[in-house]
Amino acid sequence: MTRRHDLDWVRVLAFGLLVLYHVGMYYVTWDWHINSPAAGPALEPFMMLSSPWRLSLLFLVSGVATAFLLARARRDAAAANGRVRFLGPRSWRLLVPLAFGMLVVVPPQSYYEVVEKLPSGYHDGYLAFWGRYLAGDGSFCRGDDCLVLPTWNHLWFVAYLWVYTVALWLLLRLAPEATERAGARLDALLASAPAVLLLPALWLAAARLLLVGRFGSTHALVDDWYNHAQYFPVFLLGFLVARGEATWAAIERARWPALWLWLGSWVAIAGYFRIYAEADPPQALRLAVRGLWGLDQWCAIVAILGFARRCAPGDGPALRYLSQAVFPVYILHQTLTVLLAWHLRPLALPPLLEAPLLVVLTFALAFAGYESIRRVPLLRPLFGLKRLAPGPAAAAGDPERGHRQAPRTASGGG
Repeated sequence: MTRRHDLDWVRVLAFGLLVLYHVGMYYVTWDWHINSPAAGPALEPFMMLSSPWRLSLLFLVSGVATAFLLARARRDAAAANGRVRFLGPRSWRLLVPLAFGMLVVVPPQSYYEVVEKLPSGYHDGYLAFWGRYLAGDGSFCRGDDCLVLPTWNHLWFVAYLWVYTVALWLLLRLAPEATERAGARLDALLASAPAVLLLPALWLAAARLLLVGRFGSTHALVDDWYNHAQYFPVFLLGFLVARGEATWAAIERARWPALWLWLGSWVAIAGYFRIYAEADPPQALRLAVRGLWGLDQWCAIVAILGFARRCAPGDGPALRYLSQAVFPVYILHQTLTVLLAWHLRPLALPPLLEAPLLVVLTFALAFAGYESIRRVPLLRPLFGLKRLAPGPAAAAGDPERGHRQAPRTASGGG
């Protein structure tokens, strides 16, 4: 068995992209927690370059990771002649950081959102707000738009990942053999480049065509049916084809067509949103772009996975360090971005200077936070890190780096 270092790199870079994206959210006209006084549409086409696919990619990679985590749990149970311990440890690693994040890390984002957007302003200070936040105060409103507190903001991904993991665990308990057969059949179905390129894209396009107009995107879990229709299937796809060599070989072969289809569809989508920013498009065009969104979404994922499989560097100290750091950095980054953006405002820096500074400072402070967190045993589980064990290998091992596959043969591509 060898590691899937290509997927480790994809995971690290995808989470890094979230930092860039959320800094960008400060400078566009889209609604965010706070927006720059200089916000405008100039950056929006470049934001659209990753908007359709960045979270779907993370859910797919998480599905692959889940497959190998479960396989490792089964091997450990077999070696110890005991029960398979998977859902409990996985829930601990996801739900404890989610709860801590909602109670401690996320509230500053909501505080500055209230300070900026509440019609009468907010002047009672952070500690008073935090008390009302923890109490679930629903009176922070702009007309009919009221802030729901407490909230998970950017940590919605963790909540969804846990729910999808539970759903998968139930599926495996109820129909283990059928699930195994489904994985083998799916690997055979996606064994050609055209199939792996088009079949998942058709699903994502259909989900957007049928659901986005009715449900939108809420990240509220209970009513977010469009997002569930796109994210759970790609999570399940990642799980089912995790060790499907035919699918991964087809993804590698399809990387160049996927790249050009992705970039071509991005140009069309960005142009559509620019032209119809303040006007209603014809309904037929609206539906066509929704279908094109699904193509963009999946082709980007295939291109990234295909080129990563072919070109990603192997293991090394940098990858091992970043794989450990990525979850704590993800938990911290958006709060840091909001805090930094707010306190840089009095300097009135031009966006071309301020935005790169925000990126650098967000990464620097997030990694500084990780360096502190990983050294404090009490903090480690609050940020999804394993408890320190005695001995030199104390901090070794990250469950999200559990991507393994059988060694490639000469005919397997590479």
